[in-house]
Formats: sequence, structure tokens, C-alpha cells
Amino acid sequence: MKLRDLPSVDELARGVDDPLAVDAARVVLQRAREEIRAGAEPGDLAARLHEELEAVRRPMLRRVLNATGVIVHTNLGRAPLAAFALERALEAGRSYSNLEYDLPSGSRGSRQDHVAAIVRRLTGAEAALVVNNNAGALLLALAALAEGREVIVSRGELIEIGDGFRIPDVLGRSGARLVEVGTTNRTRADDYARAIGEQTALLLRVHQSNFRVVGFAEQPSLKELAAVASRHALPLLDDLGSGALVPLDDEPTARDTLAGGADLVCFSGDKLLGGPQAGIVAGRADLVEKLRRHPLHRALRIDKLSLAALEGTLLLYLEPERALAEVPVLRMLHEDAESVRARAERLAAAAGGEVEETVARVGGGALPLVELPSSACAVPEELAAPLRDREPPVVGIVRDGRLLLDCRTLTDAEAGEVAEAVRACR
Repeated sequence: MKLRDLPSVDELARGVDDPLAVDAARVVLQRAREEIRAGAEPGDLAARLHEELEAVRRPMLRRVLNATGVIVHTNLGRAPLAAFALERALEAGRSYSNLEYDLPSGSRGSRQDHVAAIVRRLTGAEAALVVNNNAGALLLALAALAEGREVIVSRGELIEIGDGFRIPDVLGRSGARLVEVGTTNRTRADDYARAIGEQTALLLRVHQSNFRVVGFAEQPSLKELAAVASRHALPLLDDLGSGALVPLDDEPTARDTLAGGADLVCFSGDKLLGGPQAGIVAGRADLVEKLRRHPLHRALRIDKLSLAALEGTLLLYLEPERALAEVPVLRMLHEDAESVRARAERLAAAAGGEVEETVARVGGGALPLVELPSSACAVPEELAAPLRDREPPVVGIVRDGRLLLDCRTLTDAEAGEVAEAVRACR
């Protein structure tokens, strides 16, 4: 085919009863011109027009089957939500709600009222509020408590996490001035004490996320740092990062941190907590009130669907055993290796693969040193691309010439979907 043989936009779109047909025809013809100039045949243009119309209407944000073995996978949406949390979001989104309406008094209310009480119950805090993510929570806390003044933090905690997010940058945007103490590998309580001056607003402790210093390293304990803050009548803010509400390896919980002397904690809702994206702040009532009254609070507020999903997730934590059973992140973290292997064996038998022992990870910057024994179904590496092109897409790990489909991050039902996808791609 030559360029002059191509139909016009109107000719290609004629007879197609679709309001998007003309725009789709332009796209198809532009691609066809590029292919002809490159020496390739564009093929059936009418069929490509229908394919383009289907692609335009296909949602870009899609469900994915996570066979990577990374539980809190940042690129794949972090924590999958519990069914109860999804029900709460659906209920809040399908109709009107009392998002900012006080039903008993018939007057304006606050969206913070829906989760503050349950966060207080779960953490032992005097007060709490929720914003759209933990970076926002930290930004708000620093702006409200330390704008124009100094914040003391250890050099070993000035980390960079995913997508170039750097703690010093957040400090700068908040209007607070950073005062670094200690060294990259060793910081002591006395380092904080010596740095305190008239302009000091607070002491900051930052969870090291997916970064660890091992060997010749030292950091002050929470008790030591809280004692320094108390002696100088300064608040201690502890950014917990991943936000565990139940004991998980050596991850600090919000309740233990507040009981140990922190005045304020902030943490994520969509990592170890296993809920939607959110930033939770809990601690002293007077400090939380300063955050609530700061202008940034409105700019960082959480939306109603996330708020409903977060409330649903937190309600599960009122009964820890129920949370372990129903919150997907907790369930995957605690599932025994034998059950994971049995799932991998069923997948391998159905998909024509081989079982391979693997190591799963927590992900999301949480518990970076923890290795979870797991099992995967190994299939040819050539299946990686076609499996990603399936509906729903299947994402695994390519290693040593094979595609590993890790079964710790798959449910039994999802493993069945993966088996069907593999068979269709062979």
C-alpha cells in the first residue's frame, strides 16, 4: 500500500455509528502513514479502527494479578483492600453521605469525626486526624509546629525513598529549618541536646523505611530521645512511615511509640496498615489541634471514598483476629509456607510449570530485612510479555531465564486465573 491509497478520515469512519469514530480514524491513519513510510503494511484499517475505539474506552487503571511476591508493591497499587473496606467505600460513594454533616445537631460537621475516635482507641492517643498521605501528614505537622523555626533530626534519618521523595525536601517546603545532628551511622541523644537552642521547635525522628545501616551504627532509643525533648519542653514527632497497628517483626506500632514518649506520630494507611492511601496523625490533643487549624489541612484533606475505606479497615482492627483474617496484607504476611507451596503446586499442575522455592518481600519500604519463605510456579520467560497483555494482566518476576509466578501474593481464586492465562498464552 502507498500513501495515496489510504482512505480519507471520513471514508474510514463512514458507517461506524460511534461519536468517537472520526477521532479514532485520524489516529489509525496517522499510524498507517508512519508504517508505510517505514516500509511496513498497515493491514486492515477497518479492523484497526474498531480496535482503537475499544482501546479508547478501556480504563487505564486496571486490576492486575500480582505474582511478584512483593506484598506492598508500590508500582501495583500497594495494599489491596479488605472486602469490608470496599463495601464501606461503595456505600459512601453510591449516594450522599454525612461527610461533613452532624446528624444529631443538623449542622455542619467535620470529616475528621468519622475516624478520629477509632484511631484514638487503636493508638491510645489523645487526638487524631487524617490527611491524604503520610508525606502530607509530615508536611502539615512541620508547617503547623515549626514554620520559621528549627527542627532537629539525625543525619542517618535524612533518607530518600521511592520516586525521589526526600525528607530534607519536605522539611524545606514546610518552612522549617533543618538542623542535622550526629553522623550517617552514629547519632546519640546528647547530639540532639547540644543542638537545641532558642529557635528549636521540635525534635524529629524518621523511620528509615527501606534503608538500614548495619555494623558500626547507633541511634538513640525512643526513651532517650523523649527524655531530651521533655527536659527542654519540646515536642517529639515520630514519623513511623509504614504504620503498623499490630506487632510485625521489629516494626514500631503507633500505640507503643506514643506510650514510649513520642508526643505525635504520623504513618501511612496503605502500607502495613493494609488500607487506602492516607496519612494518619495521632498524639497530644493540643498539637493535633494546631494541625487541624493550619491552612494546609484543607489542601491535604482526605477524600470521602478513601475516608470510608480507611474507616472500614480500622474497624477490622478492633478485633485483631478478624484483621489478621480479612486485611489482605496481614493475611499474606502471616500465611504459612506450606499453604503457599500447596497453592504453587496446584498452579504448576494446572499451568504446566514447575514449583520453585522463593523468598517473598514485604515491600513499600517496610521491614526491608524480612524474608518470607514462599513458592512460585516457574514457566518460560517468553510468557512474561503476553501475560502482561492479558485481561487481567499477570505480573511476575523474570529470573534466570524463567518467569516466576510467586504464590504468596495470589489468592486461590487468583491462582486459578493465572493458570488459565498461562494456558491461553502457550
